[in-house]
Amino acid sequence: MITKQQVEAFGSIETPFYFYDMDLLRQTLDTYKAQIDKYGYNAHYALKANANDRILDTIRSYGLGADCVSGNEVKLAVRSGFDPQKVVFAGVGKSDKEIKAALRAGIFSFNCESVPEIKIINDLAAGMGKKARISIRVNPDIDAHTHKYISTGLKENKFGISPWAFQEVARLLSCCKNIEFLGLHFHVGSQITELPVFALLCRRIEELQKWFIEHEIPIRNLNLGGGLGINYQDPNGDPVAHFEDYFNIIHKHLVVRPGQNVHFEPGRALVGQCGHLISRVLYVKVGREKKFAILDAGMNDLIRPALYQAYHDIENLTSTGRKLRYDVVGPVCESSDCWGTRRMISACKRGDLFAIHSAGAYGQVMAMKYNQRDLAKAVYSDDLK
Repeated sequence: MITKQQVEAFGSIETPFYFYDMDLLRQTLDTYKAQIDKYGYNAHYALKANANDRILDTIRSYGLGADCVSGNEVKLAVRSGFDPQKVVFAGVGKSDKEIKAALRAGIFSFNCESVPEIKIINDLAAGMGKKARISIRVNPDIDAHTHKYISTGLKENKFGISPWAFQEVARLLSCCKNIEFLGLHFHVGSQITELPVFALLCRRIEELQKWFIEHEIPIRNLNLGGGLGINYQDPNGDPVAHFEDYFNIIHKHLVVRPGQNVHFEPGRALVGQCGHLISRVLYVKVGREKKFAILDAGMNDLIRPALYQAYHDIENLTSTGRKLRYDVVGPVCESSDCWGTRRMISACKRGDLFAIHSAGAYGQVMAMKYNQRDLAKAVYSDDLK
């Protein structure tokens, strides 16, 4: 929750900007780390959620590794001090250049998403005189009950290797001498709030890993990816993701054999609630049927509502007036540049400060200069004390 003292400090800062509550980030990391330590699990933070330097430094200090989905994310992770032996590299379209750079960096593992990719990684590793550690990303055909753009585990999605290709995978593993096979990787989607989905995933993992065990291909690692959601509707009342419930389900339903290690790739659940997009009201436009609160933050700063029709809680930080119904919109020349329609918000005027909450994940990292707008800078709670 943003404090009165912080709001007073915001008054002298040019908007829009991202505000990061570092105390909440550390509280979230404390909770998460306690859970993975309790069960002896391993975690790799998904850089795609937020690659801000201060955020990365804090997460790295908790001993987490890094989950990367591009060559530049691999470079950033290593440059930011993450142990290369804790870096995993996923993605359906890794280029030769990216694969070679990751091999040179000595990363822990590639999460391979197609049969041809396994062969290419083997050939590139051979040409460099190296051995590449890989896991197979399996498409388990599970409906994660999330937005179609962030669902990744259905058979029609582009991600992962389907079980019908396992025989070809086994053949490749037997003949590719520059590949070291570690295990299986899964990721069924993002912003999953229906926890039984994870129980279903665990049961499906057991079905799928049995195929490899029956074919005498040992599974050393099980990587369950990420996907745990956060509460966008009530971020102030429910600021930390439900890690204990999540890991209780995993522990109860996942079959872990002797010698196997379990890995996770959290992203949004760690950083989503610590970030807020702070904006000023430029104009209040009153029509015959609607009132518009026009902010100086636009879809270029936070694209989720325009791209995913995503909901973010919106708060007027500088008004205690009675609540009125507004369409809250931005300045970008697109009708999709809308933060929310018919929202009940404290009566606003020009210059009021608004917070668009739950913006710590897929916010600043996805910002762009559309309409040649400036990129919003970051402000940290630690610096306002």
